[in-house]
This record gives sequence, C-alpha cells and structure tokens, in this order.
Amino acid sequence: MFKLIVAKELREIIASTKFAVTFLVCSLLIILAFYVGARNYQVGMAQHELAIAENLQQMKSHTNWRSIQHRIFLPPQPLMTLVTGISNDIGRNIQVETQGELTPLDSRFNDDPVFAVFRFLDLDFIFQVVLSLFAILFLYNAINGEKEQGTLRLTFTNSIPRDTYILGKITGAFLAMSIPLLIPILIGCLLLPIMGIPMVAEEWIRLAMVILTGLLFLGAFSTLSLFVSSLTHRSSSSFLILLVAWIFAVLIIPRASVLSAGNMVDVISVDEIAHQKIQQDYENQQEMMARMNEFEVVIDPNNTRGSFDKLTTFLKETTERLEKERKELAERLEEQRRNEESVQQRLAFGLARISPASAFSLAVTNLAGSSLELKNHYLEEARRYRSIYAGFMEGKSGTQGIVISSNPNQPKPEPIDPAELPEFQYRQPPLESVVRASVLDLGILAIFNIVFFAGAFVAFLRYDVR
Repeated sequence: MFKLIVAKELREIIASTKFAVTFLVCSLLIILAFYVGARNYQVGMAQHELAIAENLQQMKSHTNWRSIQHRIFLPPQPLMTLVTGISNDIGRNIQVETQGELTPLDSRFNDDPVFAVFRFLDLDFIFQVVLSLFAILFLYNAINGEKEQGTLRLTFTNSIPRDTYILGKITGAFLAMSIPLLIPILIGCLLLPIMGIPMVAEEWIRLAMVILTGLLFLGAFSTLSLFVSSLTHRSSSSFLILLVAWIFAVLIIPRASVLSAGNMVDVISVDEIAHQKIQQDYENQQEMMARMNEFEVVIDPNNTRGSFDKLTTFLKETTERLEKERKELAERLEEQRRNEESVQQRLAFGLARISPASAFSLAVTNLAGSSLELKNHYLEEARRYRSIYAGFMEGKSGTQGIVISSNPNQPKPEPIDPAELPEFQYRQPPLESVVRASVLDLGILAIFNIVFFAGAFVAFLRYDVR
C-alpha cells in the first residue's frame, strides 16, 4: 500500500504543469549558478595572478630588501564561488611586515560596488529562496486540497492506515521535488571540470555535503507544508500561513537576530580603537620630549662622547619601552574587540537558528569555507606566512644594503630578485574542522524535519477526512 501511495503522488506531481515549470526554472537557475560560479573563479584567478605579478614587478627596482612593500593575496576557491558567503566582503590582500598588525584590504565589493547591491546568484540563494518556495507550492494543499476535491474521503473508503498514507504522501512529494534539483546539479558538477575548475577530492566531498544539506533544508519546508496542510481544512488558509512563515524564516528572523544581538552586546568600534592608539602615540611623544629635556640638563660638557652614548642608550630603551606599551595596548584592544564580536556573533547565530533558513546558510557557508571564520583563517594563514617571511628577511639583512658613500667608484648595488621571496600558499581549513563546525546546524535541520513531520503525523491522525 505504501508503494502505491508513493507512486500515486509521484504520478500526480510529475504530470502537473507546476512540476514542468518548476523543473525548468530550477534547471536554469542551478546550471546558471554553477556556470556563473565557474566564470567568477576563472576571472578571480586571472586577477589574482595579475596582482601577484604586479606585486613582484614593483619590487624589481629595489636594491634593498628592507625597503620593499610585499603583499600576499587570498586566492579564489571553487566552492566559495558556488556558496559565496562573506568571501567577497573581506579584504583580498595583506601587506606583510616582519612585525605589526595584519589588515586585509581591497574586497571584491570595494572594486565592484554594484555586486554589493545585487549580491550573487549562488546555491545558498537558490536553496534558501527558490526551492523553499517550491516546497510550499507543491505541498501547501497536500491534505486539505484533496479534502476539497473529495478524493481524501474516497481514498479512505479503503482500509488504508493513516500513518502509511501520510508517510507515503511526504515520500512521494519529496522524491518528486528532488528530481528538478539533482539533475541540473549533476549537469552543473560536470560543467566544473569542463570549464577547467580544479576540484580535488576533498572539495567534491564538501560539495556533496552542501547538496545533502540543501536536501535536508528542502525536507524541512516540505514537512512544514505538510504539517500546516494537516492542521487546516482550506488550501487558501494553509498557503497564507506558509507564506507568512516563509517570510519570517527566510527574510525577517536572520536579520532581526543580527539587529537584536547588536543592540544587546556592545562591540568596541574600529574608530574607538584607532582613537585610543592615537591618544597613546600622543602621550608617548609627550613623554619622550619630556625625558629628552630632562636628559639635556645632565649632559657633561667635559665628556660629550660618554653623554651621547648615554643619550643613545636612553633613547633606545625609552623607544623600546614605549613601543612595547603601544603594542600591548593594540593587542589588548584587538583582543577585546575579538571577544566582544565572538559573544555578539554567538548570540546572533543562536537567535537566528530558530529559522531553518539560517541553520542551512550557516551550515553550507561553513562547508564551503566562506563563513565568518574565513577572515580569521586568512589572518592565521597570513601570520603563518609572516614567520616564514621574517626568517627570510633576517637572512637577507646586511646584504644589498643602502650605499651611503658618495664615492663615484663605489659599485652600484644589484636590484633584488623578488622571485627569491617565499611563496604564500593559502591552505583551506581541513575537512574535519568544517564538518565539525557544521554539525550543529545539520542537527538543527534534522530536528526541524523530525518535529514538523511528527506534527503532521499527529495532526493527520485526528484529521476529519469527510
């Protein structure tokens, strides 16, 4: 009996006009998302290589390693173009010094502001917005629609268990909706190697998990639609309720949670940090001037060399102490900002997770490596590279230095060879860490499926089929 119900549901949905329209729209959007993502990767990689070449070119005229300005660049990643997350919002290059702060600069939206307005067509958008609406469209009248047509009472003139009927109903509908999804996704996956997008085994695993997460999200809205249809007796009522629920889940809750967390948790601003640093620099400058004025009083005119040696030592010790204090202040302020941001983000995500759309988006951006952790991971990779870079610069210290002598016979120093610089290799977070970061949201999506189906099951057991 279960197979007959599933087969009946499949035939009815596949033979409908809305299935044909859904299949066409889904196919176009998903294939377009893969194509646009592949093209963005190609363009991004070309720009990345050009930026590296330009960085090396501008260093060729230097004769002193200490005078160069070396930048490292965040390379585009295939999955980040399919699930963009914040990958276009963060800075793509960092100027590397042997010490000091590392700050990402020049985001994609900084270069192309129009993309900040219209954003990108990616898999996150298609699942969150388009496919969730299609799930509502297919199942808002799954139960009450058949009651309105009289087919529900006719069906139960036979000895069909209600639990078998409701399980077959959701199974058939879910299978019918998966067809418009999986076929174009497979075509899109074939486009990636055809367009020369390098995908290693780990990235294919991540992409498969993104797709499975999408199916889990689709299942959440499918079971929710079945639940509401089992609670109401008119299809127009269930459609209105589901439309309001979709607006809250997809549009309102994610944004409201961010606003609420922002009002509940204060985070020290970048401007306030800059102000405190400037204030510290001013105080250090005033202290340095006061100390030098005090030192001039005790200079021995009979032993100027000794006095100057003392002055040099004094200036060095004072400068080192003040620089240490400034560094400690900067580290303390940055740590304070990171801690406050972390509390704010946890609160915002915790509130947002009452929506399956938010849980889905957090899961897939973690899997694709384009979540909020991308900025922190990029900085960690930059710090790792800086230790290598600092060792390289230490090895180059004292060689090819600046020539102070004006002797015309002094040979001119040879230009440096930028090719000697150690290459920056960006390493994505390991698969284990991104899966671990996604487990919570995957579990929440699974719970949504279970709760909504359980609600539909209980409601249908009491449903008046007459």
